[in-house]
Amino acid sequence: MKLLRIGNLGNEKPAVLDKDGKYRDLTSHIEDLNPNSLNFETFSKIRGLDLSSLPEIPKSERIGSCISRPGKFIAIGLNFSDHAAETGAKPPTEPIMFMKATSSICGPNDNIEIVSGSKKLDWEVELGVVIGKDAKHISESESQNHILGYCLVNDVSEREWQIEKMGQWVKGKSHDTFGPIGPYLVTKDEIKDINNLNMSLDLNGKRMQTGNTNTMIFNVDVIVSYVSQFMSLQAGDIITTGTPPGVGMGMKPQQFLKEGDELKLAIDNLGEQNSKIVAI
Repeated sequence: MKLLRIGNLGNEKPAVLDKDGKYRDLTSHIEDLNPNSLNFETFSKIRGLDLSSLPEIPKSERIGSCISRPGKFIAIGLNFSDHAAETGAKPPTEPIMFMKATSSICGPNDNIEIVSGSKKLDWEVELGVVIGKDAKHISESESQNHILGYCLVNDVSEREWQIEKMGQWVKGKSHDTFGPIGPYLVTKDEIKDINNLNMSLDLNGKRMQTGNTNTMIFNVDVIVSYVSQFMSLQAGDIITTGTPPGVGMGMKPQQFLKEGDELKLAIDNLGEQNSKIVAI
């Protein structure tokens, strides 16, 4: 299934994509796509519905983030060896974890804010993992039992805040709109091979990032197991798993986002994002 949230900010409705590509309203069955409904039991009930009997939502309406109010937004850094190389870092020997504020989350096509004085705003196309069952100290072989599905993520990053200012990466990763997710939450059965998905990002129509999940240093099973050793995971938590090469910080000379720039991101079977950079 492909599930999404549609409507104005703060008033989104849960929806599902039917076989004809129509958006079908799920509000008579679930309140929202939030931690209360993001579990295998609820999704099993949705699978049993006659989607054609549900109200259709016009495609002209805004698409919101595919998850509402996740408990945690966890990220993995330098998880592609060629991306690590372009940043001048050595490939890690175990996953590098950091957090993004959940308040950074926005819709896939919402504007991305550039703050006055920001000089190094950057892009990162990433695969997001959505947890559907509590996990604590699980093995790699158990990870798939806890993964509900996947989504497209842009790990927007302000590199000066992230690297040059004192402290942890979270400062450069967490401003409002620095976490576009969606359009869809795609269940596992829709993905033939999670370790072989093409990824891309275009800036103003020019291809900047091209990659594939098969070049991840740590695959999703390793990541979910690893994170669960240090913190419990709950339904609705998001783990974004790293970016391929082609970020602005890695270019010579470096290139960063400016007001008016437009981004297009895509991952096989997870949909597209189209965002514009706006000054605030």
